[in-house]
Amino acid sequence: EVRLVESGGGLVQAGGSLRLSCAASGFTFDHFAVGWFRQAPGKEREGVSCMNIFETSTYYTDSVKGRFTVSTDNAKKTVYLQMNGLKPDDTATYYCAAEPMGFLHLSRACSGPGNEYDYWGQGTQVTVSS
Repeated sequence: EVRLVESGGGLVQAGGSLRLSCAASGFTFDHFAVGWFRQAPGKEREGVSCMNIFETSTYYTDSVKGRFTVSTDNAKKTVYLQMNGLKPDDTATYYCAAEPMGFLHLSRACSGPGNEYDYWGQGTQVTVSS
């Protein structure tokens, strides 16, 4: 059974940093793409950053480039999202998602709401105060 468990969310002031973690189990880690998506109240879910674990290729949505970094610890089967320079607009529930890489087009699948991803965590709340 595929399982994704996020942690690391919280309340932070603008300009601060948080690191989200996503502990994965139940699948061959480096055969998958993993992604971070977020959803703010009243808004559609959007892709933030995704990674092809085997190739280590990454995608970032424009609004987080230069501020967020996605990484993995393959031995721990954990995906991280380091978020620096946080802004109030980053406030959202952040979700970890996973999908067999297969024919998945990393950037195309990450630039929308993540409908191509079948496996999801429960989400972790990030709140950035101004």
